[in-house]
Amino acid sequence: MTKGAIRFTALLTLLLPCWASAAELYRYVNDKGVTVLDRQGVPPQYIGKGYEVLNEQGRVVRVVPPAPTPEEVRRMLKAKEQAKSDAQLMRLYTSVDDVDRARSRRLAELDGLIGVTRGNLQSLRTQQDNLQRQAADHERAGRQVPEELVKQIENVKSDQRRLQKDVARYQALREQAETSFAAERIRVGELLGGSAR
Repeated sequence: MTKGAIRFTALLTLLLPCWASAAELYRYVNDKGVTVLDRQGVPPQYIGKGYEVLNEQGRVVRVVPPAPTPEEVRRMLKAKEQAKSDAQLMRLYTSVDDVDRARSRRLAELDGLIGVTRGNLQSLRTQQDNLQRQAADHERAGRQVPEELVKQIENVKSDQRRLQKDVARYQALREQAETSFAAERIRVGELLGGSAR
């Protein structure tokens, strides 16, 4: 190869990318609503609106869609979260019957906790009655009620208040479980292509 041919090849190699990019046109709409053809590219303020890349014959070779609006982004994120939630549901349940069995187990567990707590509460009420009877015996006999007995009565009352709150909490959890399982039952039915009987 001659020196001239080598120089020509080197020059061609350097200029080829320029010719290739020069052959592309960018079509976009400016802020006045006018369609613009530009060899330099799309100005940054218009990229988000989307544009087209054309070859030297004027044919569209690539379309860059507009950037999503904030509402579209919110919808996409919501759909992504729903898909994640649905996938988790389908890992947990293979049928609507699975949801019903899980619901029955959870409600039985909460009913058991409520029953035990109410039983403990009844036991504390009996204990409080006995302690108050002892305090009344001291008062009838003209004696001062011992400080230890007063503390025991207060402790029993405090324990009762705590257990009453526990019963209310378990009942609230039971209501939440009912609502949650009802929604899961419907969604699993939809995902499996049927209805939640």
